[in-house]
Amino acid sequence: MTQRAPLPYDYLRQVPAFTIASDDLVDGGVLPDAHVYELGNLSPHLRWSGAPEGTRGYAVTCFDPDAPTGSGWWHWLLVDIPADVTELPRGAGSGAMEGLPEGAIHGRNDYGAFDFGGAAPPPGPPHRYVFAVHALGVESIQVTVDQTAAVFAGTVNHHALARAVLTVEYGV
Repeated sequence: MTQRAPLPYDYLRQVPAFTIASDDLVDGGVLPDAHVYELGNLSPHLRWSGAPEGTRGYAVTCFDPDAPTGSGWWHWLLVDIPADVTELPRGAGSGAMEGLPEGAIHGRNDYGAFDFGGAAPPPGPPHRYVFAVHALGVESIQVTVDQTAAVFAGTVNHHALARAVLTVEYGV
């Protein structure tokens, strides 16, 4: 039996949880085609609540721990989301980026792009796609867009007060 990689947040310092929901995704469900790289490539709708007092901003990430790279695959790194924003509409992180909050910036995903990059696993067992909203104790993580996904993710972890996680699967 093949052992699956731990989720990326298993390695991070533990922080309290808060609530995440989506009109597009169901935790533990299958990723809809609209969010697959070759079939729609739209970032999903996300909504969150219950972030702790002291939250000054948010970050949103999507990570595939099952990618055959040895280090997973970052599909989405969105940071510097204002504290008064608690929802992103479908497509806010892709295409025309309608609904992207003012001031929010994308880090470079593992496709080399500054947006949401949908699922594109190789044939085989389904991969997990871990969508997380991170409540941060800062308004800005102060990282330049030319930094790696690892720098973005590490800086987000450093400033995280709490984290809301939703995991879906997709395979071909």
